[in-house]
Amino acid sequence: MNAEERRQYMINLLVKSLSPIKGQKLAEELGVTRQVIVKDIAILRAKGTDIIATPDGYIINKNEKGGYFKILALCHNSNEIEEELKTIIKYGGVVKDVLVDHPLYGEIKAMLMIKNLYDVDNFVKKFTNYKAEPLLILTNGVHLHTVWTEKEDQINKIVEELSEKGYLLEE
Repeated sequence: MNAEERRQYMINLLVKSLSPIKGQKLAEELGVTRQVIVKDIAILRAKGTDIIATPDGYIINKNEKGGYFKILALCHNSNEIEEELKTIIKYGGVVKDVLVDHPLYGEIKAMLMIKNLYDVDNFVKKFTNYKAEPLLILTNGVHLHTVWTEKEDQINKIVEELSEKGYLLEE
């Protein structure tokens, strides 16, 4: 299989997959190194393929048809991340990403794609296992999430509850 065939095969796998695929798994399946996969992903992105790297692996952005997007400005401490995420998914929200505005580096964005309790639990476990710090520590708790829902009332309920909990930065 040549490089172009390998990249097309990767696209097909990612389009069909319902969950992210780790780069190492792609490398093993295709008989190449992880570094080759990273290079292939970069080339595919440069050609316009909307591939997202999440903490759980690569996914193709299958833009939701319709629905409602809202960027939420939030502020809370690290201990409240799980509660914040559970509040969003409780009403059917998908947490697409997290973004902070760092004073030195500018905008730092990470793709999350948190859709359900399983995703929240995995995300929280990774913080513990990796002894990682969340991006919000760089900005004293201030961060943004892009949230998607199927219906407008879901977004409204998310905003209302996050506001009641004191997490939402009011406009």
